Order: sequence, then structure tokens, then C-alpha cells
Amino acid sequence: MTDPMNIDAKLAEFPRTRLMSSATPVERLDRLSHRLGIDLWIKRDDLTSLSFGGNKTRQLEFYFGEARQQGADTILITGAVQSNFVRSAAAAAAKLGMQSVLQLEERVPGMGEHYYRSGNVLLAQLLGAEHMSYPVGEDEAGADNALHERADQLRAEGRTPYVIHLGINHPPLGALGYVPGGAELNEQIGDFDAAVVPSGSGSTHGGFLTGLRLSGQTAPVYGICVRRDRDQQHARMQKVLGKLADLMQFDPALVMNGINVWDGALAPGYGQVGSSTREALTLMARTEGIFLDPVYTAKTFAGLLGLLAEGVIHKGQKVVVLHTGGQPALFGYQEELQPN
Repeated sequence: MTDPMNIDAKLAEFPRTRLMSSATPVERLDRLSHRLGIDLWIKRDDLTSLSFGGNKTRQLEFYFGEARQQGADTILITGAVQSNFVRSAAAAAAKLGMQSVLQLEERVPGMGEHYYRSGNVLLAQLLGAEHMSYPVGEDEAGADNALHERADQLRAEGRTPYVIHLGINHPPLGALGYVPGGAELNEQIGDFDAAVVPSGSGSTHGGFLTGLRLSGQTAPVYGICVRRDRDQQHARMQKVLGKLADLMQFDPALVMNGINVWDGALAPGYGQVGSSTREALTLMARTEGIFLDPVYTAKTFAGLLGLLAEGVIHKGQKVVVLHTGGQPALFGYQEELQPN
């Protein structure tokens, strides 16, 4: 089994721009532990150092590393209207003296004015990002092609663009960024019985699982579906992990049997607030004073509650939930989250 020092050596082979100022803390949630009957801990990746924090900071270190190695002066990226990824990319670009082009997809139907003007949208505007729109929410190849068309225009203007792809058929540099996150948690907390993480693009879930396994940690990691159903997400995770194994040159069998996905909190769909999402968000806020976001982390915590109710996670177990940030999106969901 590979140890964390070998992880560091392997990651050193890839260009990287450091955006993390330090390790993020792990905290015990005492009141929720008592209420739920488990030993509950939270990995606070909402406290990464860049622009309101969040998990995307880790992923961007390797994208910007490659971009700067190529001499890029402009970053292009796609995400949902309230995407934390595009906001974080715009912040990293500003920090590094680069420009950013953010393409916003229409993934969430029926949203009100605040969704399009507040939260991450407002922050990206303050960061000076250029905005584009893409009318389809489930067309990764089409969204990537639209970015490449804009990149061609920028080249004609004398700029050097770098595209962060949305589609899965590209090297998983975002997943590579979360491998040290898994190793970091292993060093901080030691043995635990289960981890619960969001599973959307698969980058955070896949990298986190890989970092834990390469560190010798065998506890199950449950990915909570935030965008696709269980079967679709399982297939996506296989692709992500296979590509990550190729990139890092380790045996994919080490991680393939560790794919666990659960979609019981997905309804009514990506970026939409169902009853379990609202209840989880409220419970965390009123019990621990920690805010979750409606797209990823509230569904992740709802997944933990669902796994506990189903007996997949057992009373008395030591459980870690990954907080991936995203709180600025709360302000874009005012209509959905206002108390009745």
C-alpha cells in the first residue's frame, strides 16, 4: 500500500500552482453526534483560503498549474449559474493576474431573480470575469465546444487561453487535486468508520477516495448524488477513477471496488431544493451554527441522514462528512429557502 510520502512524490510530477494556504480543519460536531447517536466529524473544506473557500480551490491548483506552464493569460470554464467552480476560477485568475471567461449553463429550471443576480453571480462580476451563456444544462461536449470557439477568438486577439473542460474525456486534473485532500484527512483523524462526500462531476469524490486508499485508509466512502441518479453516477465514477489511475499510474483495482453512491436525496434534481435538503440545511445551521449550501453540501448531509436511517451507517460509528463550501449560493436561493 502506498503511503502519503509517495503521494507527495507522485503529485510533484505535475505542474501545480499553490492556492491552499494551509490544511483545512477537522471538527467534531458534538451536538449532532449526541442527537444522531454517532461520532460525527466534519472536514471544513469550506475554509480553503480563496474567495469564500470551497473544494474547488484544491482542484484549481492543478488546472492553473498546467495553464501557467502553457503561458496562458486567460482561463475559460463552464458551470451552472450559481457555480462555485466558476466563481473560484475567477478568483484564482484575479489572484494570479489572469483574466477569466465564465460560461453559465441553464441547469436549474424555474429560478427567480436572485438566482441570476446574487450569490456567486455577483461575486464573479466583482472579480471582473467575462460572462457567457449556454442554453443547455446537460450537454458537456457542446459546452466545451462553445468555450473552444471563444478561445479561438481570444487567440486571434493575441491572447493565450486555457480551457478547463466540463466533459469527462479529458485528464482529471480536478480529481488529482483532491488526492492530497484525502491524504490530509487521513493524517488528521486516523481511523474512522465511514466518510460521506458529494458526488457530482466525480472529481472531488474520486480524488478523495483515491487519496484515502493510497494512504492505507479502507473505510467506505459514500458519494451522495447531487446531479445524476445512482446508476449514471456509478458509471461516471468508474470513468473518473480509471482516468485518474492512468494519470497517477496506480492499479485501478485499488479504488474501483470502493465506489459507493446514494441518490436518495437527489430529488427533485440538480440545484433544486427538496424537503430532505431543506431539513438537512436547517438542522446543521440550528444545531451546529454551520451553513451548508443548497446544491451540494445540504444534499450531502441529507445523504448521511438517509444512510443512517437505512442502517448503512450504524449508531456509534465514527463518521466524517466533507463540507465542500458553496455558501455564497445561499443568497441566490432566497425564494426557495425563506421560511414559510
